[in-house]
Amino acid sequence: MTDNKRRLRSAEWFGSADKNGFMYRSWMKNQGIPDHEFQGKPIIGICNTWSELTPCNAHFRKIAEHVKKGILEAGGFPVEFPVFSNGESNLRPTAMFTRNLASMDVEEAIRGNPLDAVVLLVGCDKTTPALLMGAASCDLPTIVVTGGPMLNGKHEGKDIGSGTVVWQLSEQVKAGKISIHDFMAAEAGMSRSAGTCNTMGTASTMACMAESLGTSLPHNAAIPAVDSRRYVLAHLSGNRIVEMVDEDLKLSKVLTREAFENAIRTNAAIGGSTNAVIHLKAIAGRIGVDLALDDWTRIGRGTPTIVDLQPSGRFLMEEFYYAGGLPAVLKRLGEADRLPHKDALTVNGKTLWENVCDAPLYNDEVIRPLDSPLREDGGMCVLRGNLAPGGAVLKPSAASPELMQHRGRAVVFENFDDYKARINDPDLEVDADSILVMKNCGPRGYHGMAEVGNMGLPSKLLEQGVTDMVRISDARMSGTAYGTVVLHVAPEAAAGGPLAAVRNGDWIELDCDTGRLHLEVDEAELASRLAEGDPTAESKEIARSGGYRQLYIEHVLQADEGCDFDFLVGMRGADVPRHSH
Repeated sequence: MTDNKRRLRSAEWFGSADKNGFMYRSWMKNQGIPDHEFQGKPIIGICNTWSELTPCNAHFRKIAEHVKKGILEAGGFPVEFPVFSNGESNLRPTAMFTRNLASMDVEEAIRGNPLDAVVLLVGCDKTTPALLMGAASCDLPTIVVTGGPMLNGKHEGKDIGSGTVVWQLSEQVKAGKISIHDFMAAEAGMSRSAGTCNTMGTASTMACMAESLGTSLPHNAAIPAVDSRRYVLAHLSGNRIVEMVDEDLKLSKVLTREAFENAIRTNAAIGGSTNAVIHLKAIAGRIGVDLALDDWTRIGRGTPTIVDLQPSGRFLMEEFYYAGGLPAVLKRLGEADRLPHKDALTVNGKTLWENVCDAPLYNDEVIRPLDSPLREDGGMCVLRGNLAPGGAVLKPSAASPELMQHRGRAVVFENFDDYKARINDPDLEVDADSILVMKNCGPRGYHGMAEVGNMGLPSKLLEQGVTDMVRISDARMSGTAYGTVVLHVAPEAAAGGPLAAVRNGDWIELDCDTGRLHLEVDEAELASRLAEGDPTAESKEIARSGGYRQLYIEHVLQADEGCDFDFLVGMRGADVPRHSH
């Protein structure tokens, strides 16, 4: 039994001999729990996003069992509980729509139950930020255990990457380079084991963010889902969370400004997803760290991308782990004095640098030397101008260098349905220098800000051999996607942002070197266009239908603010609520 020097939070439920203590213990005992488990052992919650509708997390029951073994071995008592699992692959209109809902579920489940600490079982894209957001608002000792990436996909004897191959092959079908039969043949080979996407998509990115933030044990980000070492890590995380209770190592001691700055630099080095910009902002907002969009420029720009993974590069998460995983990346950054805060505390009680200073690196092709990077500057490009007063982002490692400075005429789509209806019209007035602009796909406009920003190119241009164009929208893009795509334009069109006023033929200038995104329309004309109608009308009408949609549209913040709900920002703590009886 753990020798706790302070009163456990769970003792407020189980530690008394009165009527309330009787009731709390008695009903728990119907599961066959003996009385001694309630006598001073820390109660550790295992917050599980297992769901068969979230295929990335469908193996979490087994992972949870290994976490339980570790907790029991260390003298704690594990209690597993489910929370909303928002899977990216099935959930419509987008899993981002329910990220905040899941965070509310997590927060209230933690606060309202007899828990002294929590282990967060996360995997699919939005489950990692959602659970960290909810846990941050409570601030108990917390550790993250990720489900791990899938094994490499296989097709025609070659490795293929989750998601990325879909975008690649679908464009080839439209260009007439492969048949629909060839396209469908890749389906079975892409997802051939349990786990998350095996590219540096949002799931892998957020796993790396969790590790670089210090909220997980080293190597958590990259161990393949079906590798036995994933279960060892789960067991060790169970051991460690019990020790964290004794040390009162709360999440706020780990999620400091220094931790977020380390994560921003790491995201540049790994070629991480643009979604990390929104999620880190939301997590920071819950823990009370003032993280700004411009911090991504200040901290990330100038950092080379050294991880050669799809969609930016060649390899997949298996190779990344075998090459040394994230500890090898952090070591390489630290040795070059590019790790902003080596002394940032992590959940194992050591500093980030202590965890990685002796990390081995086995493959310089996968994790490149800093003087031979995949991209010289992989830091997220933050853009501002009269088209995006609140900012927009572009991922340099996935873009075409020749398009990073570009001026072109706008081809405008009012929404995603308009885009789908017209993009392959042979009469569409578009050429390779055009800029595709899509409106009304932001947090309010598409209630959830779907990953539709990487618009596929017009068929007639694909047939001519065009492979990339500048694309601008208030939407997001899958971390598995690629291209010169400007995303997260804020304010969005449905919130009355200038994007709503763009018209066909307008000239737009993009300059990633200076961070400029400019619509060549004077201020008076822009104001006149916005005054012609109410761009917010459609989202307001949708909100009147009630339910969660109404709550979402009325309270969601813009992309530059993390898309959290305005009333959820901040840490509310885990004070013990009043008795239920």
